[in-house]
Amino acid sequence: MATFVPPNERNARSPHLPFGDHRGAPFYGKDVISVSQFSRTDLEYIFGVAKEMRAMVERVGTFDLLKGKILANLFYEPSTRTSSSFLAAMERLGGSVIPINEVRYSSVAKGESLPDTIRTLECYADVIVIRHPEVGSAEVAAKYSKKPVINAGDGIGEHPTQALLDLFTIKEELGQVDGLTVTMLGDLKNGRTVHSLSRLLSTFVVRLNYVSPEILRMPPELVEELKVKGVSQKEFDALEPVLAETDVLYVTRVQKERFESQDLYEKVKGAFVITPETMEQAKEKMIIMHPLPRVGEISMEVDDDPRAAYFRQMEYGLYVRMALLAMVLGKA
Repeated sequence: MATFVPPNERNARSPHLPFGDHRGAPFYGKDVISVSQFSRTDLEYIFGVAKEMRAMVERVGTFDLLKGKILANLFYEPSTRTSSSFLAAMERLGGSVIPINEVRYSSVAKGESLPDTIRTLECYADVIVIRHPEVGSAEVAAKYSKKPVINAGDGIGEHPTQALLDLFTIKEELGQVDGLTVTMLGDLKNGRTVHSLSRLLSTFVVRLNYVSPEILRMPPELVEELKVKGVSQKEFDALEPVLAETDVLYVTRVQKERFESQDLYEKVKGAFVITPETMEQAKEKMIIMHPLPRVGEISMEVDDDPRAAYFRQMEYGLYVRMALLAMVLGKA
């Protein structure tokens, strides 16, 4: 896991503040690298801003809160939702975006280092969003950047903005987090979304169930980390024993790109599939979540079930990322 280092000296990096910025606003000028940097008070603040963003989008669609600001969207790995979500968030706020979704078409293909790429982009942009295959890469980017950096996924490490939108989804759909039973299903070894969400949920009083094939279990060091925090955790190799008690079923795909062996991937890719028959055993008010893309682990027949929250989850993500951009740029 990339350890979050508060950018103490970088909080004073701006010698002047543009008109309309809020000098004392929480998160102004700060990086978003790890969920470990957020307290429950921080989460309440972020979600409050996200709700305001939702109301504004529903009323007027776009507005000029970040007019004149530029986001550099730097993606070293493929992305549909996260990349598009940040792009849409910035444009909804009236800002502009430098999209770099295929690094093979950038100077990275010529061998440029990550620090040099970041130093270049900070000359053009006010905030940098980065996805990179190496754990700790976002922290490295933040170290070399004078502008705020937001981690959009660092290998199998963390995906903090996804965890924030996941938690926001749970609160909006179920009205609470404390007291819930959250069951995480699928590739828990490589799934940075479940790594970040489980850490974020440890801030609350929850019960966590991990359901996966043996070779895709939640990393032992993460299980131990949450155990020290007093989080109730249980591991299973089948969904049936825990489905009836589950309030949130968080499904993940088996990540083919993380496997060195195609044969090994083939053995586990279809280990769990959620169907309408599966849902017959679930609570009436349970929700199903998925960071997407899905590759067969949730039948499309489940999409019409009102408990299927995964597309609503994507929409909630837009509002959370709008909130984060406004906050780090001092406009929230």
